[in-house]
Amino acid sequence: MTGEGEFIRNLLNNKEKDKAFKKLLDLYQERLYWHIRKLVITHENADDVLQNTFLRIYKSLPNFQQKSSLHTWMYRIAYNESLRFLEENKKKNHLSLDDVSRKYLNNLVDDAFFEGDEIQLKLQRILSELPEKERQIFQMKYYDDLKFREMEEILGIKEGTLKSSYYNTVKHIEKNMLAVELLSNNKV
Repeated sequence: MTGEGEFIRNLLNNKEKDKAFKKLLDLYQERLYWHIRKLVITHENADDVLQNTFLRIYKSLPNFQQKSSLHTWMYRIAYNESLRFLEENKKKNHLSLDDVSRKYLNNLVDDAFFEGDEIQLKLQRILSELPEKERQIFQMKYYDDLKFREMEEILGIKEGTLKSSYYNTVKHIEKNMLAVELLSNNKV
């Protein structure tokens, strides 16, 4: 975004705040929705978390220290809100975060907003079987196209560790997708 400093000043200016925040919503709502949706899986949950995310962004703007880009800061908030949501569901249902993710994956097929094909569903199934951190790193890089530097700021994990985890996850997914394809071909 060009003029990010000026945009942030408008967000903090009482006269410009509402107009600037509407522009912020227009620019980032869809991107943050999909970032959240990959973490919480269903449309309804993503909508709830997205609303909480923008409420937190709005309330926290005066505390934004500009040590990272606005984009990275908002992704960090969306990520934390998603984890908070998953943690609450874990406590309600006495499940691990991985079990919560698998539960949501099972509901994905029935989700009217899921438009994926069989390969995308297989990918989601493989991702649901990964440890939570590996799944999040993969999704941030592959789907959200975040730079490892941005991911380091959001997750608090060193860039080298992120790269290693991402590339190991890619190999794991390729291996499992090929295995699924081979099984499908043998049945014919």
